[in-house]
Amino acid sequence: METKTKKTPAKKSTKTIKITQIHSVIGATPKQRATMKALGFSKMNQTKIMPDNAAMRGMIEVVKHLVKVEE
Repeated sequence: METKTKKTPAKKSTKTIKITQIHSVIGATPKQRATMKALGFSKMNQTKIMPDNAAMRGMIEVVKHLVKVEE
């Protein structure tokens, strides 16, 4: 007879970062434009609150000259 064990849910990170678009994507490469769109930016001076994880940090690294990041 098999016993079922309960799986505990993974703890979610509550850390967030505030990202603001400070430069236009005019003149940016297609990869940078796609990254800005994936981050949810479409206009100047937009601010987004995102989770602070490796995926977000990687996207920010691609467009670090277009955005301002606050911890």
